[in-house]
Amino acid sequence: MIRTKTTLVVGAGASTELQFPDGRELLQRIAAGFDFQRLGTSLESPDIAAMAKHVGDLATQARVRKEDLVEAGQTIRAAARISNSIDAILEQHGDNPMALALGKLAIAHYTLAAEEASPLGSEPKDPGDLPVRGTENWLFQLARVIVNGVPRAKAELVFDNLSIMCFNYDRSIEHYLPWALHLAFGMSLTDARVLVTEKLKIVHPYGTPGRLEWQKGDAPIAAWGQVLPDDLHGVVEQVRTATERANQRNFQRQLTGEILQAKRLVFLGFGFDAMNTAMLLEAPLEHNPDVLATLAGANATQASAIRRLLMRMAGIRDERLITIEDLRAWQLMRDYAPWLES
Repeated sequence: MIRTKTTLVVGAGASTELQFPDGRELLQRIAAGFDFQRLGTSLESPDIAAMAKHVGDLATQARVRKEDLVEAGQTIRAAARISNSIDAILEQHGDNPMALALGKLAIAHYTLAAEEASPLGSEPKDPGDLPVRGTENWLFQLARVIVNGVPRAKAELVFDNLSIMCFNYDRSIEHYLPWALHLAFGMSLTDARVLVTEKLKIVHPYGTPGRLEWQKGDAPIAAWGQVLPDDLHGVVEQVRTATERANQRNFQRQLTGEILQAKRLVFLGFGFDAMNTAMLLEAPLEHNPDVLATLAGANATQASAIRRLLMRMAGIRDERLITIEDLRAWQLMRDYAPWLES
């Protein structure tokens, strides 16, 4: 059980452990899907055909010219050659409503497709198991930290000191954790989902493609693995840009509040992209939290750059409070489990 106020900041490097695309791969998939010159040729892919259909449907629904949406797709394809993420491109073309609409549509499509293709299934393959096998993913290691040593009678307390800022679009956290609680405590899956809904503080700065069927709220539903939700247009509208979030003062207060209350900040697969970091660290953190971060495969210079970035933007004065490890997210959660539970 986590006993100290802790905020996890989750990036694409963590989701790749469950075979979700990182930011660059997602952008490449989107750019390839907008290669409409291949339509009707032997080089046409299922993604190109799917995106062409989505474009036609969007043009009809929004009452805009299909040609204008196709042009917006080419704008995104061109920008993808120099940009690192679709989020950055939507910021660059925030004054182009066609590019925004098409970019969000592509994000929703490819995220839902990635959920369907992920080894994280809609339910366990075998009764009494988890929806994904194995321990080499950060969600398993997080679940183990959360439930370790907690009596069944105190299960409602497991999320009291935890909040999660997830910069990914997928809903894997919300989908996985109820199964883990169900397995650990023997509670019904329904009760486990209620516990996650009511107790776990989780924020998706860029939104998600709809809500799972059991989640509360008014957002349209897209079940886990449902590539074509009933209300695709409504699902797409749940995707947000950085500018849209900046204009939502209540959201920014919520984000800042979770960071300010944390005595420990743990970055899992977070790439420290300038736009994302600025959203997260809007103001210096006067309370000097402990910071633990994964930076898998980074060299000493890159680690030094991230340490300096954190000291400057987070206002951390004591360098000893910052620990950067050349580990994957699941490895850090496993190896630092005693510290996280303390």
